[in-house]
Amino acid sequence: MVVDVEDAQVRARFHRPAPPATGAWREGDPVGERRFADVGDLRLQLGGTLPQVRLAYQTWGTLAADGSNAVLVEHALTGDAHVTGPAGEGHPTPGWWQTLVGPGRALDTDRWFVVAANVLGGCQGSTGPAARRPGTGRPWGSAFPRLTVADQVAAEARLADQLGVRRFAAVLGGSMGGMRSLEWAAAQPDRVGAALVLATCAASTADQIGAQSAQITAVLSDPGWNGGDYHDLPDGAGPHAGLGLARRLAHLTYRTAEELDARFGRAAQLGEDPWSPDGPGRFAVQSYLDHHAEKLVHRFDAGSYVTLTDAMNTWDVGLGRGGTEAALAATTVPLVVAGVDSDRLYPLADSRRIAEAAGSTVGGLRTVRSPYGHDGFLLEFEQIAPLFAETLALGAR
Repeated sequence: MVVDVEDAQVRARFHRPAPPATGAWREGDPVGERRFADVGDLRLQLGGTLPQVRLAYQTWGTLAADGSNAVLVEHALTGDAHVTGPAGEGHPTPGWWQTLVGPGRALDTDRWFVVAANVLGGCQGSTGPAARRPGTGRPWGSAFPRLTVADQVAAEARLADQLGVRRFAAVLGGSMGGMRSLEWAAAQPDRVGAALVLATCAASTADQIGAQSAQITAVLSDPGWNGGDYHDLPDGAGPHAGLGLARRLAHLTYRTAEELDARFGRAAQLGEDPWSPDGPGRFAVQSYLDHHAEKLVHRFDAGSYVTLTDAMNTWDVGLGRGGTEAALAATTVPLVVAGVDSDRLYPLADSRRIAEAAGSTVGGLRTVRSPYGHDGFLLEFEQIAPLFAETLALGAR
């Protein structure tokens, strides 16, 4: 068993036990508020078929008799279906948009029937690398196929069928969730009233692919990756160092240089001396990144991280539709397009490209002003709430 020295040092600093081989939800774990839908075999965009697909999901509110009040919420890379609600048994983190979703909130669950699924390829109950491969009783691991955003939306459409949702009044998503929101508009225009496309792009750029590929390489380079077949290893084994490094790299793209400098500057972590010749003392910003890495390895799966990041790399709404600009120009679903002005992962120019190319279906570009960079789509609640309202109003027409 390989135990990475850096990983062990980080665990010691936080006084936490060694993480399990995977932070994925596994059969036999507490279900919490999850429900499950078996949506059948799925033909994949890049070839092959994924058998016996299952999606984990949550719902809030009640579906109207005419089905007119359904709303789909799409999570980002390391999110899940737990959009709103406390952390607790079965749910390692509290809802990631719970300030915006719930009774009397921007997305009022007393009015709307809200659906959120753990994305196909994810690790919180949906079919993904940590899930059992049909007919084997073992995790998919290295045998799990490549997925695209189009595959993920195709699976969600089948979930909608099972829930009796013919048409979503709105699909709301940011970051990777914004990709799925835009794909819904392109692939299922008759089933979407309006879509919020927030802090994302229409096709991944070289810069985004480069940053995300470096994260994938960090995971694959960890000896604990074991070719992708690590899920049944004991606690403390698995690609924790690689996944932690990937999270550190990613987090630097989620925030801004200005914010990090304002918060941490060159200050030392309390009780540590990064200038000492006797030990590896840390700067405060290093401690911050270590903390986020440590949290992720306890609640996420490295295989899902690779699968979903790869799907983000291949993302292009124009794939099979005559190119990106042609696909955007052909969009008939009303779009609310917004970007964060300080976002260095999905710069505002990416949102502007969508808004301009989609033309008459977009009422201009909306700008979220934030010092927090990409994470502004999760933090700037007072600015996101009006975007919800605008999208819901368009979709309810």
